[in-house]
Amino acid sequence: MAGKYSSGKHAIAISDRSGLQYPYNEMVREWNGLWVHISEFESKQPQLELKVRGGDAQALEHPRPPERTAPAVLISLPLNPFETYLATSAIINVNSPDHGRSAGDTVRFRGPPFVSSETDKFNNCSDVDGIAGSVICQAAGYTISLGKYVSGAAVSSDDWYYFTAASGSATTGGLRGGGTASAGPVTITA
Repeated sequence: MAGKYSSGKHAIAISDRSGLQYPYNEMVREWNGLWVHISEFESKQPQLELKVRGGDAQALEHPRPPERTAPAVLISLPLNPFETYLATSAIINVNSPDHGRSAGDTVRFRGPPFVSSETDKFNNCSDVDGIAGSVICQAAGYTISLGKYVSGAAVSSDDWYYFTAASGSATTGGLRGGGTASAGPVTITA
């Protein structure tokens, strides 16, 4: 048998907060479970209801960075990267692994850097088989062809390109030299 509750219009109740006696119909339950008179009621402090917030956003979900052109940089060449073709020839093969250059690019060669308190610049490359390092490292640079020049023709290679020196010619041919060198566009200055 389900019971019904009485209305409590003549009943009294004791407040859990103050211990005083009040009419039952004027009692309410607080958020913390205390049974108190309406004059003693305290609502829940908003700081007790923390709102869970995620961390700050750090990146875009679908980024689309603008296309940019990579700045011109020097590429370090392996030790003694220059190889003469034949005696009396001005053709010089350049060893530059995975160089990524195109036929017709203008490349300027530079020797090791020279740093002083007054200027920063590059030294000339070392002489190679009778061709002066100052000729190889001329400021105007050289227009290159792809591959390694062997037996009167260019052999395809991703690691070699060649140019014709502005002056001088090899005395022996087939010799490597140049010491420490780098290659890059003509526009880079020390």
